[in-house]
Amino acid sequence: MAVLFHKWLFLFLFSFSAKTDAPPPFSVLHPFYVSVTEIHHNSKDKTLEISCKLFADDMEDVLKKNFNTQVDLTNSKMQALNDKLLAEYMAKKLLLAADGKGRKLEYLGFEKEAEAVYCYFEVKDIASVKKLDLTNSILQDFTDKQINIMHVVVNGNRKSYKLDYPHQKASFNF
Repeated sequence: MAVLFHKWLFLFLFSFSAKTDAPPPFSVLHPFYVSVTEIHHNSKDKTLEISCKLFADDMEDVLKKNFNTQVDLTNSKMQALNDKLLAEYMAKKLLLAADGKGRKLEYLGFEKEAEAVYCYFEVKDIASVKKLDLTNSILQDFTDKQINIMHVVVNGNRKSYKLDYPHQKASFNF
């Protein structure tokens, strides 16, 4: 079964041809544009632990476009600049309200792994959560093909939602 899935996935990924208006140069290799945001409520520490996984080349391109500067997420000499740009971009694109109260995400850092970049955030002083309202427009200014998937776990209860461009808002009730 797994072999069939992998064959199907391989055919799916490489059956698309890149459009001329698609962002260069990696778009031929990944014809889909997706981010995955994971939010876990840690009741012991009273925090929301947040990670976002994105295609690194898309993130570099959108940061270049938004901040009109060179970006190389693999260059350790640019770490401070990369952190600053990622924190500023994500603060505009990922917004959260817990139980009706807007909460600021504290940027913790990022790491690059293969073709992906992971950004990490935390929201402190969240003893319990009954409702999370999210605005997620990550990379929607990069392409109108962007899909943002969100998974939220509170008290072991996992809920997921998919936002297709141009939709940006989702609510989770626990």
